[in-house]
Amino acid sequence: MTRFESAFTKGPALVAFITAGDGDTAANLDALVAGGADVIELGMPFTDPMADGPAIQKANLRSLAKGTTTADIFAQAAAFRQRHPDTPLVLMGYANPMTVRGSEWFAAECAKAGVDGVICVDIPSEEDAELGPALRAAGVDLIRLATPTTDAARLPDVLNGAGGFLYYVSVAGITGLQQAAQTSIEDAVTRLKAATDLPVAVGFGVRTPEQAAAIAKVADGVVVGSAFVDIIAEHGEQAAPHLEAFTRTLADAIHGAKEIAA
Repeated sequence: MTRFESAFTKGPALVAFITAGDGDTAANLDALVAGGADVIELGMPFTDPMADGPAIQKANLRSLAKGTTTADIFAQAAAFRQRHPDTPLVLMGYANPMTVRGSEWFAAECAKAGVDGVICVDIPSEEDAELGPALRAAGVDLIRLATPTTDAARLPDVLNGAGGFLYYVSVAGITGLQQAAQTSIEDAVTRLKAATDLPVAVGFGVRTPEQAAAIAKVADGVVVGSAFVDIIAEHGEQAAPHLEAFTRTLADAIHGAKEIAA
């Protein structure tokens, strides 16, 4: 059983995102795990994070201002894997840092560091050859994004070659600013789960335990990002205990939603 399979088999999973190099990354990652996060997404800072809202844009700038490099991110990932052998780790970011040295190089570094999956925001399924074959050959899952505009005609292309889990972006827009209506999320998850055996995790705009619990009643996972990034923005290098406490409230809500639904 892969780390992803193990994480999602236990019930609705909390998928937690932070940006690499923003604050004390190692301490922040440890805090997410200690608080009950089931899957970690580690953002790769980029100069033009066009899918992200103000909170994550600022996190990218803070990280880049500290001089964070791709080598730093892989070192953080490898150290995380040593400390947490069972928690799935995803690198999330944009095509340029992932392909500038060649997709085979990037995929090999992911495998060496113990990275389980990759989300590349700006390589659509139609351009899978840019990164997908190299990742799959290295045993790293390419996690695809589906959105409210992913119709029945395009969904098979999105799912072709996908692995790990399917990330449903519940609003058409940038991260952190709005949340989709619960009924639209329920309808979308039903449609997606009819088309794939991959777990379906829902994100974009989830900021409270109540929102997370509602989504967890219908989805396999809940992705939270900007709310964590806001805590790091507020507390800087001392964010870890605050992250752990907030993570616990989300994890309790998400994991408890399964019992309520049952």
